[in-house]
Amino acid sequence: MRAAVLQLNSQGVSSTKLYNHIRIASKKGVKLLLLGEYVLNPFFKELENMSISMIREQATHQTKILKELSTTYNITIVAPLLLVKKGKIYKSVVKFSPSSTSYYNQQLLINYAHWNEEKFYANEIAPIQTPLIFKVDGFKCAIICGFEIHFDTIFEKLRFKKIDCILVPSIGTFDSYERWKMILATRAFTNNCYILRANRIGKYKDKEYEWKFYGDSTLFSPDGELLSHLGNKEELMIVDMSHSAVLDSRRSWGFKEAYNKRIKS
Repeated sequence: MRAAVLQLNSQGVSSTKLYNHIRIASKKGVKLLLLGEYVLNPFFKELENMSISMIREQATHQTKILKELSTTYNITIVAPLLLVKKGKIYKSVVKFSPSSTSYYNQQLLINYAHWNEEKFYANEIAPIQTPLIFKVDGFKCAIICGFEIHFDTIFEKLRFKKIDCILVPSIGTFDSYERWKMILATRAFTNNCYILRANRIGKYKDKEYEWKFYGDSTLFSPDGELLSHLGNKEELMIVDMSHSAVLDSRRSWGFKEAYNKRIKS
């Protein structure tokens, strides 16, 4: 299955770069395209000073554009977006396909003093549910948001779902570069599936911090090997993934079989 990551900075209401890159991806046979966090919306710290009406207007515009692009180029697009319902803002990831649109509200949000998404957004705090799962050309994908990658509970929900690829839209910053590589490699290996991560580029500065978004969008194999990655510039990364490679990895390591025997004993 041929997929792509589009690594960009914040685009606001502009859609020119989306059109250009998706047209190129379509010509090269890409069936699935992934975007990073806060690409279609301003960065979180900027959102704190925006009106709800402006956030709603941007989300409505981007939703319309992505539906149009998905249909025009026959490509599935997975993109983090903000949703506004009854005056409340929700952080979500939306899957746009030519035939349908599906939503996944992030379940675990950052709650640090300098970056408190949990307080800002209206996402429900509830027991963890299975993330959004879907197929593209028979290739089974699941969506896990960037911050959620740190929590074992999320992966427990996917343990018996036979996922081929986990899609991780993210926004890595500060000194997290190496840590992200380690955790993604580990998650790919212990779950014997591909992990495709899209990260943002650009920067934001306030009175206390300078937030540098370093890119480094990556693809890890079901054996935890780094197969492809980008630098810190605007780029389109096109990758090929194989269902047979996933099956080979599961057979070789047998993690799920060992787990099944353990819980039955």
